[in-house]
Amino acid sequence: MKSSPKIGAHVSIRGGYGRAARFAWESGAACFQYFPKNPRSLKLKPLDVRDAEDCADFCRKHQMVSIAHTPYPTNMAAGAAGASPRKVMVESLCNDLEIAEACGSLGIVVHFGTFGALEPLQGYQNIIQCMNETLDSWEGRAKLLIENQAGNHGREGMTLEELVKVRELSRYPGKIGFCFDTCHAFAAGIWNPEQTEDLLGRGTELGYWPHLVAVHLNDSVFPYGLRRDRHAGIGQGHIGEKKLRELMLTEPFRRTAVAMETAKGPDGTHRGEIAAVRKWYEAED
Repeated sequence: MKSSPKIGAHVSIRGGYGRAARFAWESGAACFQYFPKNPRSLKLKPLDVRDAEDCADFCRKHQMVSIAHTPYPTNMAAGAAGASPRKVMVESLCNDLEIAEACGSLGIVVHFGTFGALEPLQGYQNIIQCMNETLDSWEGRAKLLIENQAGNHGREGMTLEELVKVRELSRYPGKIGFCFDTCHAFAAGIWNPEQTEDLLGRGTELGYWPHLVAVHLNDSVFPYGLRRDRHAGIGQGHIGEKKLRELMLTEPFRRTAVAMETAKGPDGTHRGEIAAVRKWYEAED
């Protein structure tokens, strides 16, 4: 029997991390993603050790995995000065890592970063420096998981080459992994579902796949290559269930944590989508 990934969705932490894990489990998930703190703020959140341990214990008992997602304002390309300087980003990322580690999570997903008016070289340098400062004293198992971008805020972070290179140039590549977003890759034009072998081959050449830890499994509201980041339910967008299934059944994607970031079903959960994706693998047995 071939291996299959842990499949789940993004859930709310309203009520605590332990409650989030139970909610995910009750919907049939073996994986879940959560925001460790307010998703729209970089304000640090004190660690609730008891709640985090409850989450970690529940996941161990039920063989679940989890990933944390950094707040939306996080921008690793931020410079040393400005309204939200690098110091603020680093402190927030360290806070996210601390919470993720206590919850037993695989890591924290962070967007590559946006350059704005920065020269590209400076933007890349800022990202590398931000990761270095974040990981300088980090000794936990939770990793920094860089997510590929759709291109809706600029061309940076759209390619596997960029993600691989900033990891290589960091001081701590062993503490860094990747999160692959299917909608972003489709929107950015790096994954043409009619030519999936090209993506797989490029990732192999670059050495990207060995460091793939998590996947955001999302369909796309908009057509291929438009650099529009709008998620659709599985099989309800321009990628389609058949092509998503073909990609997810390939070897690099079978050993990952998979979280859907799609709208909830009528029952307020992702139970239907989780069950549908699990059938992709059960059909092979």
